[in-house]
Formats: sequence, C-alpha cells, structure tokens
Amino acid sequence: MITVITFFHVLIAILLIIAVLIQGGENVDIAAAFGGTSQAAFGPRGAVSTLAKITWGLAALFMATSISLSVWATKRSSGSILENSSGHPAQKVPAPAPPAPKR
Repeated sequence: MITVITFFHVLIAILLIIAVLIQGGENVDIAAAFGGTSQAAFGPRGAVSTLAKITWGLAALFMATSISLSVWATKRSSGSILENSSGHPAQKVPAPAPPAPKR
C-alpha cells in the first residue's frame, strides 16, 4: 500500500512541476515586454484556464499523498529515534569504581 502511495506521490510531483513550468506568467502580452501596462493588470483576471485547474488539482492530490504518507510513517514508528534500532546489542558502560580510601 505504501509503495503505491509513494509511486503516485512521485508521479504527481513530476506532473505538478511540469504543469507549473508550462504556464505563462501574469504579464505575457507584448505590451508588458516593452514596459507598458498589461490589460490584465487593471481588469479582472477572467476565466481560469484549464492548465490552472489541472495545477490546482495536482496540488491538492500532492497534499493528500503527503499527509497520508506522514500519517502512515507516524503510525509505523514504534519508538524514539534515539533507541538502538540497528540490531546491535546496546553497549553497557560499567559504573565507575568507588574511590580508594585515603590512608
């Protein structure tokens, strides 16, 4: 189960990167390139493009897989990270010897 979620998480991350890189910036018209004002700067943005909707959907899926992976990781954890989990027996440090009595 975790392998499937991890696979989809990586796939969604790659698709999200591609979707963001394909999108144009806010001022993509020729007037903005020469220092003029863009029509979009003063008016409503208009309809949201299909690519923007895809980006929002991928972002939501990315957050869902991130949360599910983090919840699964905390449920799977059985103790502290400081505990000896490598399989080697813990080394015991001998107690210091009491000081010798003074004569």
